[in-house]
Amino acid sequence: MTPTMTPMVTSTLAPAATHTTRSTCPYCGVGCGVLIEHDGTHISGVRGDPEHPANYGRLCSKGASLHQTATVEIHRQTRVLHPQWRSHTSGPWQALGWNAALDMAAQRIASTVQQHGPDSVGFYLSGQLLTEDYYVFNKLAKGLLQTNNLDTNSRLCMSSAVAGYKKSLGADAPPPCYDDIALAQCLFITGSNTAFAHPILFRRIEDAKRANPAMKIIVCDPRRTDTAELADLYLPLLPGTDVLLYQGMLRIMLDEGWLDTDFIAQHTEGFDALQQSVADLEPATVAAACGIGLDDLLQATRWFAGVDSGSRSPTLSLYCMGLNQSSHGTDKNTALINLHLACGQIGIPGAGPFSLTGQPNAMGGREVGGLSNLLSAHRDMANPEHRAEVAALWGVPNVPSQPGLSAIDMFQAAADGQIKVLWIACTNPAQSLPDQKLVQAALQRCELVVLQEAFATTATARYAHLLLPATTWGEKDGTVTNSERRISRVRTAVPPPVLLPADAPEALTATADTLADYAPRHDWAIAAALGQRLQALLHPDWPTLFDYPSPESVWNEHRASTRGRDLDITGLSYAALEQAPQQWPCPAGESTGLAQGQVQGTVRLYTDHRFATPNGKARFITTPYLSVAEETDARYPIALTTGRLRDQWHGMSRTGNVARLYAHQTEPVLQLHPLEVERLGLRDGALARVRSRRGELVLPVLSSPDLGRNQAFVAMHWGIECLNGGVNLLTNPRYCPDSKQPELKHSAVAVSAVAPTELPWQLSAMVLCGPDTLHTTRQALQACMQDLQYASCVLATGPAGDAVVLRAAHTTSPASPTGSANGLLERLQSVLGLPHSAVGMALAASQESSQANTASYSDAQRGLWRQIRWDTGTKHSALSATQTTPALQAFLLVGPQAAPASTHDWMAQLLLQATPIGPLAAALLRGVPGENVAAPSPTVCSCEGVRQDAIEQALTHMLHVAPATSAEQQLQQLKDTLRCGTGCGSCVPQLQRLIRIH
Repeated sequence: MTPTMTPMVTSTLAPAATHTTRSTCPYCGVGCGVLIEHDGTHISGVRGDPEHPANYGRLCSKGASLHQTATVEIHRQTRVLHPQWRSHTSGPWQALGWNAALDMAAQRIASTVQQHGPDSVGFYLSGQLLTEDYYVFNKLAKGLLQTNNLDTNSRLCMSSAVAGYKKSLGADAPPPCYDDIALAQCLFITGSNTAFAHPILFRRIEDAKRANPAMKIIVCDPRRTDTAELADLYLPLLPGTDVLLYQGMLRIMLDEGWLDTDFIAQHTEGFDALQQSVADLEPATVAAACGIGLDDLLQATRWFAGVDSGSRSPTLSLYCMGLNQSSHGTDKNTALINLHLACGQIGIPGAGPFSLTGQPNAMGGREVGGLSNLLSAHRDMANPEHRAEVAALWGVPNVPSQPGLSAIDMFQAAADGQIKVLWIACTNPAQSLPDQKLVQAALQRCELVVLQEAFATTATARYAHLLLPATTWGEKDGTVTNSERRISRVRTAVPPPVLLPADAPEALTATADTLADYAPRHDWAIAAALGQRLQALLHPDWPTLFDYPSPESVWNEHRASTRGRDLDITGLSYAALEQAPQQWPCPAGESTGLAQGQVQGTVRLYTDHRFATPNGKARFITTPYLSVAEETDARYPIALTTGRLRDQWHGMSRTGNVARLYAHQTEPVLQLHPLEVERLGLRDGALARVRSRRGELVLPVLSSPDLGRNQAFVAMHWGIECLNGGVNLLTNPRYCPDSKQPELKHSAVAVSAVAPTELPWQLSAMVLCGPDTLHTTRQALQACMQDLQYASCVLATGPAGDAVVLRAAHTTSPASPTGSANGLLERLQSVLGLPHSAVGMALAASQESSQANTASYSDAQRGLWRQIRWDTGTKHSALSATQTTPALQAFLLVGPQAAPASTHDWMAQLLLQATPIGPLAAALLRGVPGENVAAPSPTVCSCEGVRQDAIEQALTHMLHVAPATSAEQQLQQLKDTLRCGTGCGSCVPQLQRLIRIH
């Protein structure tokens, strides 16, 4: 049950003059600076900060639309705006003030700890929290409650990189920086679709290649992604063979004498064991097992070693989830780092192993110990001296010595009844964790699920007992750390929306104090207020632990904890960060040669080749190559991988509110190689059943030559908010023994066509909405999804405005009086603004009827049922200013699977384009496409709304006029004529691909 927003009354705040606030983007780990435009109350725009060293003014499609996620209409329809409580997840929500909500939570947690021990409580946090938020929660769990059961969604993202860096180099610290991209002579991009996952970093790669055409770019990925379009060498690696590839490259370096033997002897240990482990590897055998050519393997190794020019040239590797989300993720990380150590490609400009962080502050979370096996300032929980240091800093007797439960184990323990209370902050485990049946069982069994969130529309909100409203982007204040160890300020531009429940006792006589007792609060402040209450109940004799008047006071305590550590930031302050973002380490007293008051962090690490190990030497890690945890077999013959879309982010709780961000990928689909689609007897758009050992989904298929045979891909973002079941119903919870990171990148599945007899009835509905109703309409249609065996619900946009789209398939006709589960058809008609009176004649006879601005059509023989609604007052730019003509506003289609697949797409285009429907009315009801109606074409450029067919037409014209036009010239002409690629630039790789194919 998704919480519904009760009627609200707003506070009256006088708007200030329009001004700009510097802050940081809340999406990926690039850490782009943004300029927030606002009037003191409402955010009106966002631009890239030209002075921020992460992006120098650039933003991707997601960052450039941030202001569209912060509108008053979105706040009213999607935000958690006051604390809410219910004793059962099927019951109604009751509004509470903060004092009542926190008192209740503290009493329930204290009682649970007293009855069942501290490990009966678990905290699951997020890489989107600020460092200050993370720090207070860490102190609350590990210090006050004495449980290490605090983990974060960074466990799904970066924990293998953490473990790899610590094993090989001694500390969780990426050695390179973003400037190294322009200094490298070889970029080795492996397990990362940088073009989609880190678009602004990819703009740097494009710039570097343009400035230095001699730079070699190698891309290793089972899919030929947009990142591979820029590659000089693409290696279509078979899933899970990364370690074998790196070991094969090491063997070639040994054979060819491409090692840096002096570096190995002076600055590393463990090489002899590693050398022996690869001695029997034959390059040809490695190439065949990895699915690549031997010549390509040799070429990749030569470029990586940097030996083509006589003197060694620098190589920078960039990697992300393809390495991390694996049952052997730590092995993959250390095997790649082995290559850098073997040829001295570390600690020098343009070189090093560079893990790209997935979330905006996953790095900051790691700094404060935000995983169940870590402590503040990169201290190890197993080290008694480290535990004693943290206990002394916090003023507690001790810190528990045993690592807490990581994400997968925590939810398993909740499903088993061991964890009684789950406190979830700023993340959506009911969408993002693998094996969703287990996750749902855990949430359902927990005695208390607290969700601290900004958005009430997440899947996890359906399982919460207590909802606590948190501030979000544009409202928060604190710091984040990006992939290159750069700390940036997050600043408050506007206060959070202050909205009271209309039935609150204080609603009519609200004062500033009563408004504050309902308004969203900062995450660190929520944790501190809970900590104060819990300390009074559990440890009243301890010194005060949570006396924080501001986020800066939290940060200062965190800063003190780093003294003498590898990430020492004692030389930084909020005042210093106001001047410019800074990289750690930045110890006090070491910023010499700068003007007074200026500081300078460390650009790159290990430049002296002394590493963060006890003896200062980096370690070669020897591990055997192990395949994926779940091999494909006769029953499950296809390897499924998940990954990102260009314009969406994570669980879509924010990006999913912006209709134009669906334009590039309009709905959930399963991508398969064209020959697989043909083998299964499918066509694009047809429904397929996807089964893993954990569950099954129904999805439309889409042919993609970018995949290999026996491989499939589906975007990670589609949870149960958009797709019945959600993608992670299929994915694999098996995890790396070192990092505990699950193998989300590989699951063995079976794919089969959905036979006409399985889901014979298809349904599609679409309704145009204004901003005041778009999201409540979507929520109402989402509520209908659970009664359908296949359903997806997304947003769409066009010249007519924004719309909600529901597509579904079911065993029985929703238009049949006996098959309309729970009055489904009537509920759909209510949401779409269609009359219920037409239901009685559904499928009874072939006839048409109309009332007001609606019409219906049914055909018993063909089993068709259609209703439409139009607006006669719509003015069209093609007509005179006074002339109006009917335009489609909503439609509902029900029919057999054999109905023409083009009907929905055709009607959707009519609706979104505000096409006059007068001459098409009869054809519209019968679902017969009219003349001169263009078939839909996918959007390539979201910023300018440029579709693929327009690009292809422009390319055809260019080649006709000037056949010798180069690819670079064609790209520039597309930018000049269509303006695609001139906004955020995220579509440029796809433009280059279309140019190549054309």
